[in-house]
Amino acid sequence: MLAGSMYYHFPSKNDLIAAVYEAGVAEIGGAVDRAVRGSQDPWERLEAACTAHLETLLADSAHAAVMTAELRRLDPPLRRRLVALRDRYERRFVALVEALPLAAGADRTLWRLHLLGALNGTAIWYRPGGKSPAAIAKGLVAMLGGDRSATTTLGSGRCGRLALASEGMA
Repeated sequence: MLAGSMYYHFPSKNDLIAAVYEAGVAEIGGAVDRAVRGSQDPWERLEAACTAHLETLLADSAHAAVMTAELRRLDPPLRRRLVALRDRYERRFVALVEALPLAAGADRTLWRLHLLGALNGTAIWYRPGGKSPAAIAKGLVAMLGGDRSATTTLGSGRCGRLALASEGMA
């Protein structure tokens, strides 16, 4: 394909970026929606959503490159367009986190953003053949409170050396 050929389909580079981003959001959103169907347990639903997010993100490097890019560096109109798409996608995670039995006073916004940052950051270091997307998702959810066999979690409101010491683990 010649360098200028893409402009036959897209009037500008920004329109091309927006189209790729929109396709990625639709793909990953559909995968997450399918993954959470059928489960009622909030932790299982979150883990399924995280697994679907990672499987989709890590399977397609073109979407991953666009969807995990730093949006602050883009033209303001394009940035607004992509942020609106991102926010629409992330509403799924707002609802999933709202359903979790986190400690009273837990900052659910910060909790969700931490999780999404970890999920999206996986595209930077992930290499096929290592931990699977499902194993990574399970580990992240467990660290944030989804491992109901352990009480030392960020979601419980207790973390760090003090929590470990109080539980006889340090």
